[in-house]
Amino acid sequence: MPKNIQRILTNVVYGILGILTALTFVGTLIAPVDTGLKVLVLIPLVLLIIWVATQRLLVAALVVLFLYNGIAFVIVNFEALFAFGDGALKFIFDPSTRAMNVVQCSADSGCSVVWPIVFGAVFFFIVLTSFAYTTLLERRFIAFFQQRIGPNRVGPLGFLQPLADGIKLIFKEDLMPVGASRAVFTLAPLIKTLPVLLLFGVIPIGPEIVVPWFAPSLGDVWFRVPLGLADPNVGLLWLLALTSIGTYGIVLAGWSSNNKYAMLGALRASAQMISYELSFGLSLAVPIMLAGSMSLGDMIRGQVMVWDWYVFQNPLAALILIIAVFAETSRAPFDLPEAEQELTQGYQTEYSGMKFAMFMMAEYLAMIAVSALVVATFFGGYNDGFGLVQNAPILGPLVMIGKILLMLILMVWVRATLPRIRYDRLMQFGWKVMLPAALLAVVWTAVSVVIGDLSGSPIVYGIAGGIFFVVVVGGAYLMFGRGGEDEQAEELDPMITGERKGIGYAALNVLGGILAAPFILYNSLLKMLDRLASVNPEAAQEMAIEPVDQDNKPARSSGAD
Repeated sequence: MPKNIQRILTNVVYGILGILTALTFVGTLIAPVDTGLKVLVLIPLVLLIIWVATQRLLVAALVVLFLYNGIAFVIVNFEALFAFGDGALKFIFDPSTRAMNVVQCSADSGCSVVWPIVFGAVFFFIVLTSFAYTTLLERRFIAFFQQRIGPNRVGPLGFLQPLADGIKLIFKEDLMPVGASRAVFTLAPLIKTLPVLLLFGVIPIGPEIVVPWFAPSLGDVWFRVPLGLADPNVGLLWLLALTSIGTYGIVLAGWSSNNKYAMLGALRASAQMISYELSFGLSLAVPIMLAGSMSLGDMIRGQVMVWDWYVFQNPLAALILIIAVFAETSRAPFDLPEAEQELTQGYQTEYSGMKFAMFMMAEYLAMIAVSALVVATFFGGYNDGFGLVQNAPILGPLVMIGKILLMLILMVWVRATLPRIRYDRLMQFGWKVMLPAALLAVVWTAVSVVIGDLSGSPIVYGIAGGIFFVVVVGGAYLMFGRGGEDEQAEELDPMITGERKGIGYAALNVLGGILAAPFILYNSLLKMLDRLASVNPEAAQEMAIEPVDQDNKPARSSGAD
């Protein structure tokens, strides 16, 4: 660092520390505390000032003096700080102490207009920032799983790496292939990104909280405001519609690129969406039946305690939903639309610059959105499961963020662990495994809810659900727990070993004999004519019958030779 810049920075640090020290000295003198406490605080402060002025270890001395200023402030103002902290904690954890004029935000015209704008701006700023750092989360965790370091050069611990990636993509050349449909090629990234952003509009991230507000018509009041943009009674239908629209962006991107690899990736995405959208929708029917509503807010409010979480009432549906959202977001091991070993980069092959960045943004935003969906429908949403959020609503967003973070780590973990499956097996798994299992999960909840409603007892509902759980687990064991028998059966398979036994082999022999009878008769007739011709060759020539050799091939005459 140049000496002049170093000198300037040193003077700035000295100035800031001198101002803090002066404020601490004056504040201690005028503070309404005992004289003995003032002397106890000021004497070490004076000694530290003398030490800083005489010692050569300026950095250590400055750090110690800076820390002591903070300690002195806490000591002198301890009673006031304690009273403030006590009042804040009582306000948060003891609702009975909140003697305020609380008004519902929807009841005031000003709050109902201003609050959604403020909340939406802050919320989407946080979401877009979290998208950037989800990429860093994935890179660091995959590096951890693979025993590598990961990005660590740009900023402390690599925290400015997303900013560097964004700047690089902004200045990267934006190319368009010859023969591409310009309008569709440009709009496809938007069609993929915008539906993902709209998904967050119906997902509550916390319960209603009370905030200070100034309303001209009501005076100084506290408003009870929701931590969500909207909570319609058809929230899940909105989510299903938007997740389906996002696939059009991929299909149009592949079609408009004028590239066969891109088109194949788009077709794969559409086929994959059709395969897993059915299981996705059926698994979401389970929380609808349990909550009796399509509103995500009603579902979250029905999962207050941990034993109320829907994942424990139907774990099969929760597992199907998690697998389906992996396929919906084209995450590994279901990332076939962009398989680089087969399709270069799939539907993204011809995209570069900010258009490519928008596809990446849509993918990572979709990861966050579907994680919030899974958490809200099966894992209690913003409820911690122990009743703390009910007494301290401000903890709701923190709980929601923590659960979403765990779900994102699970997605990264799966990508770092499982290989990409073959495309035919992906389709087979979607239609032959996921869809029947989703239907079974719906029947599980439907029958249990009907039995519980008819009996009017939650115990009977629990018993019915437990019976279904045992049936499902037992059936899964019988179906998938026969690995050794299957291997042994494969070793004895006559198609592999060539052994000729079994009723199937006998039936095939009988059928083959029946089909071979005409050919045997035809072959016998040719051999008989061959023998007759060999007895009198001259007669055969007169009758224009060519001699036939023993291999059923016409013998060449001397003239042909």
